[in-house]
Amino acid sequence: MTLIAIFFPALSFFLRGRIFTAFICFILQITLIGWIPAAIWAVISLQNARADKRNAKLIKAIKSK
Repeated sequence: MTLIAIFFPALSFFLRGRIFTAFICFILQITLIGWIPAAIWAVISLQNARADKRNAKLIKAIKSK
């Protein structure tokens, strides 16, 4: 998924169900200069989503004890 975020940033958002964000990212990546910020944005967003999922799992485990 990280490689998709780097090479196809808008597709990365689209596959995760964030259609409006994918559209904005696609507009940004249309320009050659905008491709790098779009890729960085997609990778950071992916990492944040993974961290949120991990944190939710930890909170659930703590509450169940």
